[in-house]
Amino acid sequence: METCSLSFFSSLKPPLSTGGCSSTNNFNPKRALVEVSACSYQKFLHFALDETKRRTHILHSPLQENFNSMMALDGKTKLEMVSFQAPKIRLLRSLSIKENEGMQILDFAVFPEQEFDLPIFCANFFSTPTTNIIVLDLNPLYDVIDRRDYKEKYYRSLMPLGLKYAKLLPWGGKLTSESLRFFSPIVIWTKFTSSKYNHGVLYSAFMDYYKAWLDLMEQATAERHALQISCNREAQHRYLTWRAEKILHESIGRDHCKLTVAHDMVGVVGKTWDPGYRILKKLTGESLSKELVRRFLFNGVDELGTKTFLDYFPEYCCENGTINAKRSIIGKSFESRPWDSSGEFIGSVSGLS
Repeated sequence: METCSLSFFSSLKPPLSTGGCSSTNNFNPKRALVEVSACSYQKFLHFALDETKRRTHILHSPLQENFNSMMALDGKTKLEMVSFQAPKIRLLRSLSIKENEGMQILDFAVFPEQEFDLPIFCANFFSTPTTNIIVLDLNPLYDVIDRRDYKEKYYRSLMPLGLKYAKLLPWGGKLTSESLRFFSPIVIWTKFTSSKYNHGVLYSAFMDYYKAWLDLMEQATAERHALQISCNREAQHRYLTWRAEKILHESIGRDHCKLTVAHDMVGVVGKTWDPGYRILKKLTGESLSKELVRRFLFNGVDELGTKTFLDYFPEYCCENGTINAKRSIIGKSFESRPWDSSGEFIGSVSGLS
């Protein structure tokens, strides 16, 4: 990969207007481009790294040598990758993609060491001069619908924070039941039009959610029992296997707004919530895109366990033993937030099987 140094760019009002996905007569693309550019996701990353350094001692991950910065095959889109590790953090990694026309993506995640059952911090943002598709969450290591003890341990105290931003960042529309197994009651799944104010709300949410995750990290104590450590390791491997398999093998669809590019890049509606493999392949080539997915974005999928996708999710198995990629669009979907104000799941549990 081509290496270069990374440069980091150093009170909420009423709820934002989502504005839908349609054009308006007053839309000024040049102004929107300036607004998007002014809210570079490098600011988010800069905050996260500074805040992490205040809380713990971080070092560059060995991944940094091979995954750092590169120009895409089109000669104009830049991919920047950073990765770190810390005493309680197996991997902190970020992939940011920025195109000259104003499109930018941030895929930021923090995975705990296997001695801890901490949630996985997840921020997946896609922005153009007109549209933003956002997922921000502390992804549960264990299913919060089946494991009430886990939900109480990590999310009960965070519900006021989740409710605050649920009002400011309204639910983004249909989400299939299969995705919910990896989301928490405080997940922010939203879409909104580009504006300085809306990006300010998102930045505030990112800061608050990340500080909340760091608080949990500081309070966490290492598990001593080998069996529980093994369970934590398998739970994280299951999560990584799900996400890596989805991004590599699932065809990306379109939502009701027909955001083709958005769903090539962030296939979030009813499917997964990662930069789409088709676009990564277009930007970097087939071989490197697969390497980015398995060795960087979801590092650990080949190291933390040996179980396959169908071992974890046998309901996806076709009669011929292959994975049924179409299953993602079958079954119940949720048009509105499926958790109540206390974090209780109010959807159909049967839809999650």
